[in-house]
Amino acid sequence: MAGMAPEKPLAASIVALADQCVQCGLCLPVCPTYALDARETESPRGRIALARAAATGELAITADNRLPLDHCLGCLACERVCPAQVRYDALLLQTRALLGPSPRRPHRLLALLKHPRLLRLLRRSLGRWRPPAMLRKYLPSSVLRAALDLVPRQPPGKPLRTRRVAAARVAIFPGCVASVEDADAQRALWTLLQSCGIAASVLPALCCGALDAHDGDAAHAEAAAERVRRAWRASGASELICITPGCLDTLRAALPDVPVNDGWALLAAHAGHWRLRPLHARVMLHVPCTQRHVARSDAAMRALLERIPGLSIETLGTHTCCGAAGSHVLTFPERAAQLRAPLRRQLAERAPALLLSSNIGCRLHLGAGDAALPPSLHPLTLLARQLEPSPGVRP
Repeated sequence: MAGMAPEKPLAASIVALADQCVQCGLCLPVCPTYALDARETESPRGRIALARAAATGELAITADNRLPLDHCLGCLACERVCPAQVRYDALLLQTRALLGPSPRRPHRLLALLKHPRLLRLLRRSLGRWRPPAMLRKYLPSSVLRAALDLVPRQPPGKPLRTRRVAAARVAIFPGCVASVEDADAQRALWTLLQSCGIAASVLPALCCGALDAHDGDAAHAEAAAERVRRAWRASGASELICITPGCLDTLRAALPDVPVNDGWALLAAHAGHWRLRPLHARVMLHVPCTQRHVARSDAAMRALLERIPGLSIETLGTHTCCGAAGSHVLTFPERAAQLRAPLRRQLAERAPALLLSSNIGCRLHLGAGDAALPPSLHPLTLLARQLEPSPGVRP
């Protein structure tokens, strides 16, 4: 950006958002990157100052001095505790749109992830194959090693087929990576909705644009948003459900007049008649940042899981990000591994029967490259497994 005048409307918006910050520092104790680096530039208020300087042209942004903005996980723990109610999420997205994608961003790999058909074909081709440890050691980049570690050992489940249901109350948004790696959970959602008597349509599998929006690729993000709008208009529903909380903010921006949620509150309101089979097991529940700070549905999720007789639920970690954070796990794999380490230690020490997490990126990252860790599931999958089936309910 050196030598260039910032785009005026966008820059003015960033300055206005930044000026809401009173520099009180209450965000510092909850910021995972500040805890990792102990540097002011890696804190929310440091990033706000950097964003303002970039927007006004006071600072020429180079590949090196933009790193704190690229390192931000977008977990929004800071926004949740901010007494001045700074809209940090909007400020971060707009600043990244102003700067454009990070030079470290793995464009080709992310392009594959955004195309579900190609991703599913690749997963079927790979099967259960894993490169030997010696071969992995000589892979040309840590990004490729991180990407291979993220591939689950089990094959992807059968996808939820696209359907339009007359008078459907809700439409299910499958997404891109989730439509492949969380297909079982999406089928579980359909089953649980049917058990509640809620008719559901299913949108085509496509990317919501979150990866691009959070990486500063505004043009591709808007193209994805337009595809979402077209698919939504064809659904005939009045509410959109996405089981991956990392997509919620982007879907809400694309469809500002549509209720967009992750389904937990809706299920909790209609599940009074459920009969759940006992499961005498101890599980660890991971609550993703976006579920805690964007969806705010963690209480409803836990209440439904607690209805399973015999199930013992422990919480994994505290209010800290696992480091997956969309494309962050591939753009900065070493930092992502550092943020994940304390959660993995807790998993190894407690040795639960299952790890439950509602965000596919978090779940893949937490288990990446370590076959000794417990198997993981979306909480919806576990609920559907324990549900006493009703006649005629088939995904």
